[in-house]
Amino acid sequence: MGIIEAVCISMEKGTIKKAMDEITLHQEWGIEGDAHAGAWHRQVSLLAGESIDRMREIMPGLDNGMFAENIVTRGIDLSRVSIGDRLSIGGCSELEVTQIGKDCHNSGCAIQAATGECIMPKEGVFCRVIRGGSVRPGMSIELPLQGSTTDF
Repeated sequence: MGIIEAVCISMEKGTIKKAMDEITLHQEWGIEGDAHAGAWHRQVSLLAGESIDRMREIMPGLDNGMFAENIVTRGIDLSRVSIGDRLSIGGCSELEVTQIGKDCHNSGCAIQAATGECIMPKEGVFCRVIRGGSVRPGMSIELPLQGSTTDF
């Protein structure tokens, strides 16, 4: 089991996300107030805090949200999730993994230009919201059973 380290949103696509005290997930829609919410497969993005730490060794000033991630996790191995896996947040909300990695918006983002590597295309995890609710830093996140639903 891991924890939620940060939750972030942005009002416009293509902009850095801002860390918030709390976000609200809406079933089959995404995060209230986030530009990426909608009826599609990439409603919520996750990135491991450990991956961000690796990049902070090169760029110490990186803030949460700079990779356009909605949820920063800590202590859960996101590299072992597969499409169709379900993640439980706080025992209430549920996300389904729909995509792993993505193409960068441009031929390279500012992070890639500065560090030589952007981690979201390889390590970002994208989900749709199966069960909504409020999410805030400090809540638990777990992968109960791969490729299966959870019963709350």
